[in-house]
Amino acid sequence: MPATIDDTYAEAFRSIYAAVLITARDRYWLDRAVAACTGNASSTILCDCEAGLDRYVGPGGDESTPTPDGRPGAVVQFHVPRFLKDREQRLERSVLVRVCQNVLTCPTAACFNALPDRETWFPLGRKLAYFGDGHQSTAVRFGRRCWVVPILSGEFVCERRCGWADGLMGGNLWFFGATADAALEAATRAAAAAAATPGVVLPFPGGVAASGSKAGSRYKFSIASTYAEFCPTLREKLGPQSKLPAGVASVQEIIINGQDLKTIAAATQAAIAAAKDVPDLLTISAGNYGGRLGKSFVYLHPERQ
Repeated sequence: MPATIDDTYAEAFRSIYAAVLITARDRYWLDRAVAACTGNASSTILCDCEAGLDRYVGPGGDESTPTPDGRPGAVVQFHVPRFLKDREQRLERSVLVRVCQNVLTCPTAACFNALPDRETWFPLGRKLAYFGDGHQSTAVRFGRRCWVVPILSGEFVCERRCGWADGLMGGNLWFFGATADAALEAATRAAAAAAATPGVVLPFPGGVAASGSKAGSRYKFSIASTYAEFCPTLREKLGPQSKLPAGVASVQEIIINGQDLKTIAAATQAAIAAAKDVPDLLTISAGNYGGRLGKSFVYLHPERQ
């Protein structure tokens, strides 16, 4: 039988996000650049941002979206929570560091603005170009205004501006399995289906979070902690305080960030459809805080959306 779908919602909260379009000679080097620049960006609990692959474009990807230089490309999103007072500075710093250290250094890679129509932007190319030590130059490449930095392997091209916009973070689904394998298989299928929706990213390893957390902690220095009430190994210790349904041996979670509520809702439904028939998957649910964290609700039952 298909898993039960709880009549609940995931509580998404507002973010600002930047998006860059990375290109490379081939898919191998493109994937190296994407993996490097999205590393250690699973959760803003301790990471500088949350980042992930949105979609492949150009040759080998969505060919209806060509890349400026005609090579294989990937759109990458970087999110920070909107409630941070220094959100714009943090976003700019995160993108600058990650492109400088992980895209500039990747053989054959180039970097372009994936949100060229936005009025909000920061000068990514100009700041990155100082690596050229005075030998950097401006040029129009592929119809875009870029900075060109001479490097040992040739040159690195980076568009002068990086656009940013309002987005959402914190869409999520929980998968309650009668076995650990069932929970992980369901989350894996769900992550793949959600990731195929243009406009979203799943920032955790493989799109899956094994250690779903709650806001707050008994320790003053920590802003989040393990969700003890849903930990299988704490069921007996917590007794009636445990919220874990009977028969559940493991819980896996996916987190979905994206450009807007409609896009995250579409990714959520794709994830549910892909996971609900996994054997020994008991329930699909979601985490929320009763509207205290965010005001954008992603309902698991589509008629509620």
